[in-house]
Amino acid sequence: MVLADVERRRARPRPCRRLFATQVAIEPVLAERARELGAETRFGTEVTSFTDHGDGVTAVLRDRATGTTSTVRARYLIAADGAHSGIRERLGIGLGGHGVLSKSVTIYFRAEMAALVRERSLGVIMVVNPTLQGFFRIEKPYRSGFLAVHGLGDPQHPDSDLWTGLTDERCVELVRAALGVPDIDVEIDDVMKWEATAQTADRFSSGNVFLVGDSAHSMPPYGGYGGNTGIHDAHNLAWKLKAALDGTAGAGLLDTYEAERRPVARFTVEQAYARYVTRAAPFLAAGGMEPLVGDADIDLRYRYVPGQVHGNPRELAGSPGSRAPHHVLTRDGAPISTHDLFGRRFVAFAPAGADGWAAAATAAAATTGIALDVHRVGRADSFTDTTGGFCAAYGIGPAGLVLVRPDGVVAWRASDDTQVAAETVATALTSALGHAARPRPGEPAVHS
Repeated sequence: MVLADVERRRARPRPCRRLFATQVAIEPVLAERARELGAETRFGTEVTSFTDHGDGVTAVLRDRATGTTSTVRARYLIAADGAHSGIRERLGIGLGGHGVLSKSVTIYFRAEMAALVRERSLGVIMVVNPTLQGFFRIEKPYRSGFLAVHGLGDPQHPDSDLWTGLTDERCVELVRAALGVPDIDVEIDDVMKWEATAQTADRFSSGNVFLVGDSAHSMPPYGGYGGNTGIHDAHNLAWKLKAALDGTAGAGLLDTYEAERRPVARFTVEQAYARYVTRAAPFLAAGGMEPLVGDADIDLRYRYVPGQVHGNPRELAGSPGSRAPHHVLTRDGAPISTHDLFGRRFVAFAPAGADGWAAAATAAAATTGIALDVHRVGRADSFTDTTGGFCAAYGIGPAGLVLVRPDGVVAWRASDDTQVAAETVATALTSALGHAARPRPGEPAVHS
């Protein structure tokens, strides 16, 4: 019973359970889905140069296998070319933070580890011994995984250069030393060299070029925030680029990408660095680090509010600038998460007692031409609030309204119906899209 209660508490912020999937497993799935949506993937291809013309970007691509080049013209260029981003360097965008912490390696290997793991559900397995410092991720059925190593020798005074003299034989020795079995059979699949860094780009955009993922921020892999933060970047940017391309965005919308993402990314980098120091490199503590916050605050409770990059989940409750809460609704007898309603359009939630706001939102969408889904919560002909907790989760009363952006971030809300007007909702929508607009005196403030 206790374990079940703990699981329910953990599940509240999200509609699904966390799942460990390696990069090798997930990337083919993402690539296939991207192609289904119309993307073209070119492997073994690099950007050799690009020019921002103001109204678009021209990039020259080179096929590494054949040496042939081609030219691509696009309205925008997204630089997702990693921690050593050539695009970022060509733009002259610098990095700030803690620099290179170690020249690390990740060893992908195969070995029979079931007897060692004993069918325990282990996520990250830390390794600190006189031979090495690092961590394991082992896949079920415990026959493969990877070992990340960032230090050799005395943990208090480690050698942080893993690259020099590295051979497959040495990799086998490191895996055996980490497993604690000197004669276990080990097969090396691949070895990846990488620099452990904790840095944030000084800018996230330049003209029509936008940095996302490791090109915008790099962090040691303690907490697993690197991939998540990159996904957050893309989630924030994608709908804004679409709005810019379809003509609904205001002049200021694309500027909000850096304004929103850079403070959150820097906060996340510092949290990853603090975990690296605390768990793996205590000898760096003398240099200082930021206080640790909970993992969920970083993954799920980040905020796009100046000076407030994360918050207490009990206080956020659907506040503007925060991630819209997960809440289970029922439609046609089947449960559905509020999160499943986000992604392509703006969404307005109007409880059963908010007829005025529902009509105002529908009218505002028609007036502005902005795509908006208006959902009635608590009505049998729309979404039933089985638990009765929707209004509390979103911080409104039974006659209020919540407006959510396509990326699932709360843009605006009204706690009651004292200021009902189509113009108010229209102002909230256009403001969220980067159009300069000010509410009339007495109207709720608009947050984007």
